[in-house]
Amino acid sequence: MGSMAKTMKAAQWDPAQQRVVVNAIPMPQPAPNQILIKMASASLCHSDLLAIGNPAHTEPFTLGHEGAGYVVEVGSGVPNKGLNAGDPVGFLYINDCCFECDECNVHNMLCTVGTPSTAGFGKFGFFAEYAAVDWQNVIALPASLPPQKSSAIFCAGITAFNCIDSCELKPGQWLGIVGAGGLGQIGAQYAKAMGLKVVAIDINDDALAACKRQGADVIINSTSKTYIDEVKSVTGGGVDAAAIFAGSNPAYKSSLPIIRTGGLLMAVGIAPQDLGVSTMDLVIGRYRVKGDSTSIPARMPRAVEFTAKHGIMPEVDVRAGLESVNEMVVEMREGRSSRRMGVVFE
Repeated sequence: MGSMAKTMKAAQWDPAQQRVVVNAIPMPQPAPNQILIKMASASLCHSDLLAIGNPAHTEPFTLGHEGAGYVVEVGSGVPNKGLNAGDPVGFLYINDCCFECDECNVHNMLCTVGTPSTAGFGKFGFFAEYAAVDWQNVIALPASLPPQKSSAIFCAGITAFNCIDSCELKPGQWLGIVGAGGLGQIGAQYAKAMGLKVVAIDINDDALAACKRQGADVIINSTSKTYIDEVKSVTGGGVDAAAIFAGSNPAYKSSLPIIRTGGLLMAVGIAPQDLGVSTMDLVIGRYRVKGDSTSIPARMPRAVEFTAKHGIMPEVDVRAGLESVNEMVVEMREGRSSRRMGVVFE
């Protein structure tokens, strides 16, 4: 890997300037329980906008919680995982939790023993040349998932896999993908690999076209006054499950009428307000509600294995270097992005 500088470049959100700037910051040193990684790629997620909009941030902080790269150094307290310097790895993004308590077996952000910290939300981030990651989060990448192309797998891909898998649908049933952006697009790939029929719904025709390229059987623009009737006509009465990848309340509200009786609303996107679903509908079984996410490291191997087996790879708009992250953020905030955006490190 060659000699390492004491500083590194990082794309940071500067609250004072209200933009992303590239700063030289100290290079992380791995704690005994961590693995130091040289980043190969990092991609932008809508969740990054939540960090940008957090008024508690008053100083520049590094963005990004989706990444892949190469092992540089393994901490002295890390169990033997068979990882050596130079090995390609993917990783999740929550450090400083215990990974063992009951709460950590549900989601690491719920940890009551440690003090969880999420990449891209203040303490560290993946739009940087190096990152130190708790060893429990790290997994070796198979040859079919090169780290230069795999950053979006580690959040977007694993989230999409977990959510669609948790819908518990059988091959031939209909899945509605509501929100055909980068997350919905890779969701379409997973759904087709699971044998499902997919109708993708969005207000952005470019995003819908991208979702169609990645496997959706049918695409429908929800600005159409007849879109509910269109969905019901195509699916024979409604989708068996609707996975809401869009983080908006209108997306959730407009999805309920397209779910067939007894079907499932799968919450994925984080909406700004509570959903306000009908308790009467829940009690009488009009529909069911579940939610899922990137979840915990213990679920990661199955998702990675499925991804590699079926050749699933997100369609990423790769930009040139950390200097392009500000433009990426602007496009996402303005709703002009139609697919995943990311950078590849030299």
